[in-house]
Amino acid sequence: MQKIRCVVERITYQNPENGYSVLKCKVKDYSELVTVIGNLVDANVGSVLLCDGNWKVDAKYGRQFVAENWEETLPATVYGMEKYLGSGLIKGVGPKFAKKIVQKYGKDTFDVIEENVNALIEIDGIGRKRVQMIAESWEKQKEVKNVMTFLQEHQVSTSYAAKIYSQYGNESISVMKKNPYQLADDIWGIGFKTADQIAMKLGFSKESYVRLRSGLMYTLSELSDEGHVYAKKYQLADAASQLLEASTETVIMTMDDMLKHDDLIEEKKLLKMDSDGNVISAIYLPPFYFAEIGVAGKLKKLIKSPAGDNLYTKLMEARNKTGNMSLSVDIHAIQKITGMEYDGIQADAIRKAASAKVMVLTGGPGTGKTTTTHGIISAFQAYGLKIILAAPTGRAAKRMTEATGIEAKTIHRLLECKPPEGYKKNEENPLEGDVLIVDECSMIDIILMNSLLKAIPPSMRLIMVGDIDQLPSVGAGNVLRDMINSEVFTVVRLTRIFRQAKSSRIIMNAHRINEGKMPDLSNGKDTDFFFIENENPDAIIPEIVDMVQRKLPHYYHVESSQIQVLTPMQRGVLGATNLNLSLQEALNPALHDVFMKGRGKVTMTKECLRRSGFAFRANDKVMQIKNNYDKEVFNGDIGMIESVNEVDKTLTVKFDQKIVEYDVTELDEIVHAYAITIHKSQGSEYPIVVMPVLMNHYVMLQRNLIYTGITRAKKILVVIGTKKALSYAVKNVTVTDRNTLLKERLSE
Repeated sequence: MQKIRCVVERITYQNPENGYSVLKCKVKDYSELVTVIGNLVDANVGSVLLCDGNWKVDAKYGRQFVAENWEETLPATVYGMEKYLGSGLIKGVGPKFAKKIVQKYGKDTFDVIEENVNALIEIDGIGRKRVQMIAESWEKQKEVKNVMTFLQEHQVSTSYAAKIYSQYGNESISVMKKNPYQLADDIWGIGFKTADQIAMKLGFSKESYVRLRSGLMYTLSELSDEGHVYAKKYQLADAASQLLEASTETVIMTMDDMLKHDDLIEEKKLLKMDSDGNVISAIYLPPFYFAEIGVAGKLKKLIKSPAGDNLYTKLMEARNKTGNMSLSVDIHAIQKITGMEYDGIQADAIRKAASAKVMVLTGGPGTGKTTTTHGIISAFQAYGLKIILAAPTGRAAKRMTEATGIEAKTIHRLLECKPPEGYKKNEENPLEGDVLIVDECSMIDIILMNSLLKAIPPSMRLIMVGDIDQLPSVGAGNVLRDMINSEVFTVVRLTRIFRQAKSSRIIMNAHRINEGKMPDLSNGKDTDFFFIENENPDAIIPEIVDMVQRKLPHYYHVESSQIQVLTPMQRGVLGATNLNLSLQEALNPALHDVFMKGRGKVTMTKECLRRSGFAFRANDKVMQIKNNYDKEVFNGDIGMIESVNEVDKTLTVKFDQKIVEYDVTELDEIVHAYAITIHKSQGSEYPIVVMPVLMNHYVMLQRNLIYTGITRAKKILVVIGTKKALSYAVKNVTVTDRNTLLKERLSE
C-alpha cells in the first residue's frame, strides 16, 4: 500500500447508499488535481486526508488513487489552512475570512486560534460575536476530531461523531469504551449494529449481558418500526438469537432478567395457547405497553361517561320521555342550514353522531366523508356546541380547515407540545370544548393516540374520521381498525360513490382496486388517470424526470413543485433515494446562471451543505423524517429550503408558514422530497401524482399500498410501469397483521 496526504478541493460524486465517493484533491508535487476514490462519504471540502491505498489507471477516467483506509488530519501548509478554515467546518469562518486570517498569521494561524483567539478581532469585519463563535466551534471541532479518530480506529463511520459529541460532550470516548450499546439507546440514527461494531472491536463478549440486552431492545424496536406493538415471546427469542448469534436459552435468560427489572413487560392473559399447548405471552417495550393500556382504559371511560353538552342532554331527556331510543336531530333542518342533501347513510351518520360519545366515520374517496363531517359540524353548531378539529399532519389539518371553514390544528399543536416537558394538554390540563373531530385517523399510532386521549375530558365527545382501507399508521399499532373490530363503538361506513365522483377515473379505479379488480387503463384525452407501459427501470427514470420537469407543467400549467412522485420503496433503482438524486439534478442543479453588472451572464455554483453524500441547496424540496419537538416539526412534514449558509454551516427550511433552522449535524433529520414513499404520503393530497409500479417493488406491492398511492392524486395521476406489477398488487391482499391487543383490551 502507498500513502498520500491530500487536501479535498471538490467532491465530484458521492453515493449515499454505499458511501462510494470521487474526490478531486490537491497533492504535493502533483501539478494537477488527483482523483481519489473510495468510501469517503464523511470527507468535506477543505479536509486534509491521509490515505492508504494504491494507484490504478481507469480506461475511461485515467489515473486514480483508490483509498482503502483514510484519516483526517490538520493541514500543515498555509494553503491547506486556508482551505480548511474556509470549508465551513469552523462556524463563523467562510472563504473570505479564511483568506484574511491566513494572510495575517500565515503558518501560525492555528496556534493563534488555539492560544489567543481574541487576536482575530484585529481583522477587518470580525467582531466579538464572531470571535466567540469561532472559539466555540474550534473547541468543539477538536473534540469531535478525537471522537472521529476513535471511530476510525474501530472502522466505524465518522459521520456519527458530531452526534455522539453533542450527546455526551467530553465524556464521549469514555461512554463508548464503558458501554457502546448506550449509543443505540440515547442517539437517534445510531442503531444496535453500529454500537455492536464498536463493542466487538473493543473486545466485548458476544454473550455479555449489555450486548444481549441491547440486542433484545433493538429487535423489539425493529418490530415496532414494522407496526407491531409487542412480540410473541418465543418469536422474539428466536429473532434476537439469530441477530446476536447467541443461544436461545441465553437470550431467554436475559429476557427474564429484563422482565424482572421492568425493562420489558409481559402480558399473558389476553393471548391463547399455541398448537403445542404452550401459553403465548406478549413482550412489550414499556412505552408501548402503557400506551395500549392507556388507550383502552381511556376509551372505555370516555364511552361510559355522559356528554356534558346541551344537545346530548336534550336528546337523552327526549328519549327517556318518549321511550324512542332512536330519536335524534332533524336532518331536514340541518339540510336547510348547510344547503346540502344527504343520502340515507350520511343522514344516519349525522343522527348517530348527535347521540354518540365516541364514533368512527369511515369510507373511501368520493363517498362523502367531508360532506358528512360538515353536516355533523352543522348539527352541533345549531345547538351551540364548541367544536375542536384536528389531524395528524399539517397538510391534513390544512385540508380540514379549507373544507370546514373552522381552524383545524395538528394533534401535536392541539396538545401544545413543549419540549422537553412533553404535552401541556393532558389529564391535569385537558382540552376545552364539547366535541373533538379528528380526520385521517388511519395515520394515528398507539403512542400519539394515548397522548391525545389523555387530554380529552370525560364529558367531551370524540368523532374519528378516516379511510380504513388505506395503509395503517407508520408508527406502531392499528388504532382505527382495532376500534372498529372491537364492535364497542358506533361505526358508520360510507359506501355510495356520488355522481360527481363517478366522473373521476382516479376515484373509480381506487374503488375497483379495493374490490380486487384491475383499474381501467384505457387512457383517453379527458381522463384524470393515465397508464404508461414501460418495464425498463433505467428508462423510466429519465421519463419520470421529463414528465415532472417539462411535460406535465407545460400541459397542465402548473409548477414542477406541484407534482409529487410517489414510489413503493425507499431503496433500489426506482426507490425514493435514487429518484431524488435524478430529480434534484434536473430541477435544482448545482450550477446556475447569474447576470452580473458589467460581466453579463456568469455560471455560478449554488451554496450547499453536504451530509452523508447528499447535497442540500436553496429551493430543494425536503421532508422531515423524525419528530423534533424542539423545532416543532414532525415526521412527514414537507418544506422548501429557503437559504443555505456555508460559513455557519446552517440552512433554513420553510414548512407552510414556519421557518426552521438546521445545523449541518442535524441534516440526517431531513431528506429530499421530490420523490417520497407512498407510506410517507399518507394524509396528503397533491394536484398531480406520478407513480412507478414495477415488479422490482414486488416485496411492497399490496392492494392497500397502491390504493393509498392512487388516492393521493387530486387532479391527475400518472402510473408508469407494467400491468403485471399492478395486477400482482391488486391481488395481494395479505395485509401483514400487526401484533396489537387493543381490540382485545377494548372488548374485555
